[in-house]
Amino acid sequence: QEHIGGVRNFFSKLLSPNKPLTKPDLEPPLNQMKLLLTSKNVSPKTAKAICDCVQDQLLGKQVGTLTGVKRAVRHALEDAIEKILRPELGNGRLSFQKGKSLDVLRGVVEKRGGVGMVGKQKRPYVICMIGINGVGKSTSLAKIAYYLQSNKCKPMLAACDTFRSGAVEQLSVHASCLGLPLFHQGYAKDPSAVAKAAIAKAAADGNDVVLVDTAGRMQNNLPLMKALAKLVTETKPDLVLFVCEALVGTDGLDQLTMFQKALSSGGHLRPIDGIVLTKFDTVSDKVGAALTLTHLTGVPIAFCGTGQKYNHLKPLSVPYVIS
Repeated sequence: QEHIGGVRNFFSKLLSPNKPLTKPDLEPPLNQMKLLLTSKNVSPKTAKAICDCVQDQLLGKQVGTLTGVKRAVRHALEDAIEKILRPELGNGRLSFQKGKSLDVLRGVVEKRGGVGMVGKQKRPYVICMIGINGVGKSTSLAKIAYYLQSNKCKPMLAACDTFRSGAVEQLSVHASCLGLPLFHQGYAKDPSAVAKAAIAKAAADGNDVVLVDTAGRMQNNLPLMKALAKLVTETKPDLVLFVCEALVGTDGLDQLTMFQKALSSGGHLRPIDGIVLTKFDTVSDKVGAALTLTHLTGVPIAFCGTGQKYNHLKPLSVPYVIS
């Protein structure tokens, strides 16, 4: 609670039992809070948006006790950060682009029509994992598969990285460790055709979710980006998850923007639905990059990878960010 305590201390001189708080009252502590936020890797634009939201919440309030001040500040911060992490709640101040909430498990259950197992020949829920080279897409895919498997889903892994040597074998190791089926057709194949065949196989075998692994590609590699757009367009996934490292700063924003652009090329508009942040356990208290990525794109964070084990996956909660 050290950092939220520090923020609230900025406002400790704002006792105003007899008059409402004004903008001049709030300006000094808000400037201090903005500096603290930027020191935690929050972009200046996002820090300003958070401070503006806190100001909106506190303006005109009368607070007569230190406890009241601290409570009001915490509530205002929680509201601002929740609007960022859940873009569907966003407003003009905090959201450049209105997004949607993500509940992957609910999506799978609703697609199959309830709590029972999926019937044969019914199209499964399809999750497509995308991102640049070396950010941990395959491992993140395996973690999500484990999470779904632990909640009584029947995942199938689809090895659609037909480009990188060893990619199929890497996914095969994950499938073997988890006791899950793997669909693959080797290398030098059309990834779109492999993904469609995997979906058909999963439907026939009664698997209710297919997790599609794709080749890592740099955002400026046009041929590979076109191939990715083709895969996403032809397979029509229920969920497209962009995987990136937690402490990438503006690089992550550039990557996500270029992938979004690729998926909307050729007249097709298929937005990225969510972000998976890897290596989140190495970030320490600098969660600002995560806030900035969601704030500036409107894409919510679906999961954070917090270690090497399959169960090291969690959502990014408001209380965690604030603390």
